[in-house]
Amino acid sequence: MIANREAYGLALVSLYEKNKNIVVLDADLAKATFTDTFRKAHGDRFIDCGIAEQNMMGVAAGLATTGLVPFVSTFAVFASLRASEQFRNSVCYPHLNVKVVATHAGIECGADGATHQALEDLAVMRTMPGNVVLVPADPVATRELVYLMAEHDGPAYMRVGRDKMPDLYSDTTKFKLGGSHTLKEGTDAYIIACGSRVHAALEAAETLKAERNINVGVIDMYSIKPIDEEAIVRAAMTGLIVTCEDHQRAGGLGAAVCEVCCEKSPCRVIRMGVDDSFGRSGSAKELFELYHLSADDIVKTVADNLN
Repeated sequence: MIANREAYGLALVSLYEKNKNIVVLDADLAKATFTDTFRKAHGDRFIDCGIAEQNMMGVAAGLATTGLVPFVSTFAVFASLRASEQFRNSVCYPHLNVKVVATHAGIECGADGATHQALEDLAVMRTMPGNVVLVPADPVATRELVYLMAEHDGPAYMRVGRDKMPDLYSDTTKFKLGGSHTLKEGTDAYIIACGSRVHAALEAAETLKAERNINVGVIDMYSIKPIDEEAIVRAAMTGLIVTCEDHQRAGGLGAAVCEVCCEKSPCRVIRMGVDDSFGRSGSAKELFELYHLSADDIVKTVADNLN
């Protein structure tokens, strides 16, 4: 079992064997983001920009104008907030082929505390015109989405957490931009989750079925933008959707699902996320319990709203 950020580093190495236009940039965090894996294999294609994330975005934009495909990495809080203006104006505005893979997203990064816990990045990044936004739930999804980012012509942002994640998918599983995976069919309600909360959603669905005979479906919404509207409309037919994400309730996955339901298929949507507050220091497990994002919290939320 490895972390999604580890899978990212390995994916970069294998990706370069297929696409020699790949170049990787980091902001003095290569060991934490695992771009160091790529640096060790292809040091001449790696640029350490130092603790200068805003400049790094500009450098990546310049490289993209020459036909290269830059993968830019740092912690999500720095990529989405400190360097947001440069990503907006230098990358998205001219629609350049720059890929940002940001690690240590959400309260999952634990003891680093509020200053390093990106809880706003999905809201920021999905409002950038022309930008793709992805959140993998396991190492297999991480690898496949890195490949898709490289194939896509234009800006893209992917967030990954810090902790190790068990595999949900086999090596033959197919992914696509704008797609999702229904991991469990349901008749009473659906849980739509992304990232690490997909694992919690599956655990909650099993508990609901075993202990309360409630049949809840689970969707891994790995593509936040573009989003799988068909999957959301199908889930809405049950009458209840519960979304769960390691992010603010405002602006992220829950908001995106609500937008689809408002326009396509009115349905009650309960959004689970960090509720208008900053993170704190602690283990990921402690923080998911503190912010009511654990599997037990999902069970309670679904059951309470069905009743």
